[in-house]
Amino acid sequence: MAHREWARLGRAIEGDSMVEVNGMAHVILTVSSWEKARAFYGELLPFLGLTKVYDGNNFLYHVGGRTAVGIQRCAPEHEGLRFDQNRIGLHHFCLRARTREDVDKVAEKVRSIGGRIDRGPLEGDWAPGYYFFVFEDPDGIRLEVNFIPGKGLLASDPPLSPSSDPDWDQNAGPPRF
Repeated sequence: MAHREWARLGRAIEGDSMVEVNGMAHVILTVSSWEKARAFYGELLPFLGLTKVYDGNNFLYHVGGRTAVGIQRCAPEHEGLRFDQNRIGLHHFCLRARTREDVDKVAEKVRSIGGRIDRGPLEGDWAPGYYFFVFEDPDGIRLEVNFIPGKGLLASDPPLSPSSDPDWDQNAGPPRF
């Protein structure tokens, strides 16, 4: 029985019906370097196939690929601050590419518009065939673009786990199995 079916069966037994989401609708990033971030995302997001639907003095919004990405200007008292991925809130967010070649193309685009590439493109151990790169926008907000063939962690039943170590810290390096 597939993992999804087991999950539904478990919920049905408990008297609760399961809702399966249809992707991530949007993510909004608050930026402190508005003009730099607006230029960066204004080039990157259309390259990723997202269409600009709003561009104002405080907010930029692109839609496509069953999701949307927006950036908004931060409150004045936060201008000039840098993102810290280990504080409460967002650690990073990742967009899924359709091929390994697409990951490489996006990495080249990020380089060409001044994004700082932290690592990659390279293969990772998080799932079979995991190929990715991690980069930062002008505020240091961390993003990732990856490709995973097939169903990734859901390729087997039960699903694969990115680590068997209960103390795994994704900041400390690759998973320890």
